[in-house]
Amino acid sequence: MVSADYLLAFTVSCILLAATVGLLRRRKAASRLPFHPGPKSRFLVGNLFDIPTETPWITYMEWGKQYGDVVYAQMLGKHIIILNSVKAATELLEKRATIYSDRPTMPIVSLTGWDFNFTFMSHTDEWREVDAVAAYRPIQLRKIQDLLRGLLSTPEDFVAHTKTLGAAIILDIIYGYDVKSLHDRIVYLAEAVARLCDCILPGASAVNTFPFLRYFPSWFLGCGFHKFARKIFELVDEMKNAPFDFCQTKLGAHHLFIRRYADPEQRNGSGKPSVLRELLEQNDAHGGSEEQAQITKDVTGVAYAAGADTTSATLIVFILAMGLNPEVAKKAQDELDTVVGLGCLPGFEHRSALPYCEAVFREVFRWRPLLPLGVPHEASENDVYEGYFIPKGTTVIPNIWAMGHDECKYPNPDEFNPERFLNADGQLNTDDHILAFGFGRRVCVGRHAANATVWATMVSVLSTFDIAKTSDATGEEVEIEPVYIDGLLSYPKPFKCSITPRNDVTRKLIESMTDV
Repeated sequence: MVSADYLLAFTVSCILLAATVGLLRRRKAASRLPFHPGPKSRFLVGNLFDIPTETPWITYMEWGKQYGDVVYAQMLGKHIIILNSVKAATELLEKRATIYSDRPTMPIVSLTGWDFNFTFMSHTDEWREVDAVAAYRPIQLRKIQDLLRGLLSTPEDFVAHTKTLGAAIILDIIYGYDVKSLHDRIVYLAEAVARLCDCILPGASAVNTFPFLRYFPSWFLGCGFHKFARKIFELVDEMKNAPFDFCQTKLGAHHLFIRRYADPEQRNGSGKPSVLRELLEQNDAHGGSEEQAQITKDVTGVAYAAGADTTSATLIVFILAMGLNPEVAKKAQDELDTVVGLGCLPGFEHRSALPYCEAVFREVFRWRPLLPLGVPHEASENDVYEGYFIPKGTTVIPNIWAMGHDECKYPNPDEFNPERFLNADGQLNTDDHILAFGFGRRVCVGRHAANATVWATMVSVLSTFDIAKTSDATGEEVEIEPVYIDGLLSYPKPFKCSITPRNDVTRKLIESMTDV
């Protein structure tokens, strides 16, 4: 049996070898052109100990103020650049998309079973096969009405209601699966996304920094990621297969899923129309290719995972913003009452006539972006930008937070202020780029569906409910103290607020909604 001392010596040797090779590569590259400015690198390890593991977007933004819009760092020879401005992100990720559409290789992704997710794939033919999922507006509006009824009956469960909404819309569109309960198992499976986000950013997982660690046992120093990865792998596998099997069952196949998960009233019938049903029937019509069926399963699984969690998290940010800024909610409600009318729910046809509500929508995404650092890109070729060298294989991080908190463009950026998106006449300005959806060829393929769901939910909630701070037993107002999840995906931790019908008219409106 190999001794622990031998393994430790081997590990140290591997680290030194990787660092030395990286250093030689860096020197070779530096002989051509300099890298972008950045924090001073240490011998062998580079900036390994400078890369923050908590709220890195804040540190990177401060680096940007010191070194410029594009900041260079390196970890054990691995090149990293951080883009702190829209200009730099547009120039590289959009105008040079052929070079910057790859993703960095991250061992933790395959260990957790997420390697089917085209979000983390290189820019291959398989990735280009993916098409955006069309938004089904009637389903969106019906599920939003479910949310309103839920908020009326148990407003204290607003987090669960928003999570259910985000999942329910996509499950219905993609799989024809109708969520009926706050405790639906498939809704819970979207948690696999949030768990993965804890270990994607540079420095967050040892195996991404030292890929050889994936071959070491879980009990070895620094290899605790194996246990974490196994748990996520099981969630991901269930999340991808359970709704897929449900849809196949509705088409006549027989799967164990029905006995485990399906609601009794969903076990019979030929199945509702859905994206997956259409894709499966198309595949059958062309001979029933197993490879195409697997791609279909992967794509629909990604659509569910990516949309469910991000949609609900954005709505929780919205509720937090309204609780902290009641004057903003009041202005939006006044606009809705004028354009739509009290006692009526707004529809998509009203959107263009609601500029202040649209400004609230934009400000939610700017104020607290769910992906403060986006999803990392990778340079597939050597490149030069503004006289600085960017080597092939460089990890490129768009700092969405810094872009949305640029004090020159957005004065007092920590303030929630929808007026920054309005002209003097109260109409919308041209600042309509939702940075959170990404850049270039890796822009979020579900952005149109997400855009529609989030907007329609915001205006529906504002039309019918008041969101405010709670009061304690003595009647004193309790302040909301925002605390956020820290990771690739950042959103508010649970908080308390008061959600009540605006008046008897809106209460009766919600009560009169039928469950269809």
